Amino acid sequence: MQISRWYKILGLSLLLTSILFYTLEYIIFQDPKHLFNFMIAKLAFLPIEVLIVTMVIHQILYDMDKRQRLEKLNMVIGTFFSQVGTQLLIYFSDWDPNLEEIKKNLVISKEWTDADFINVKNQLKNYEYTIDINRVDLKHLRNLLMEHRDFLLRLLENPNLLEHETFTEILRAVFHMTEELISRTELDNLPESDLDHLRIDIERVYGKLVLEWLDYMEYMKDNYPYLFSLAIRKNPFDESASPVVR
Repeated sequence: MQISRWYKILGLSLLLTSILFYTLEYIIFQDPKHLFNFMIAKLAFLPIEVLIVTMVIHQILYDMDKRQRLEKLNMVIGTFFSQVGTQLLIYFSDWDPNLEEIKKNLVISKEWTDADFINVKNQLKNYEYTIDINRVDLKHLRNLLMEHRDFLLRLLENPNLLEHETFTEILRAVFHMTEELISRTELDNLPESDLDHLRIDIERVYGKLVLEWLDYMEYMKDNYPYLFSLAIRKNPFDESASPVVR
């Protein structure tokens, strides 16, 4: 009701303003023929003006809506990392026998620029994410995922994730890994073939998660410095990281 009333007031105000200006023009020039020709010329151009204004307004509204959806999406991604994503990265990095190759590149600081993020992402494209399955505590991993299973399901149902295909793929991979682990009644003394299968599932999540984590860290640095400050103090790849400010 308030919006409808506001439109009525705006429409009436614009109409009265137009009448006022035409009246002033008539009083000043005293030329009805000129005024009539001017009105016809303006009416002829009116459809083009409407088209241009509509396109501009549509683009502005689209950009605003896109920013809002991106904001909501990154809130969802941030919740994922705070609840389970960061903990998974801590586990995976501990089980990665080749972590030293990339570890120094993932110790992010406040001085990082956009170019630094791009360079690290390019380097990681050539990195082979591997897990030593014999070091993996499958029971502990299963318990963590079972604890957050309902949370992961709710994330998959979030319509905002349709805007982010890569993050949706991460959730599917994490959920699949969860299903694989809880489908086994026993995780001790599994055959090598089954361990190898689980290793592939874990490595799939590991590789996707690292790149998504970097994207999210870059987003926080550009938009939310206080969240970025906490995130770098909880960096899963930095053994010296601590949430305590020193």
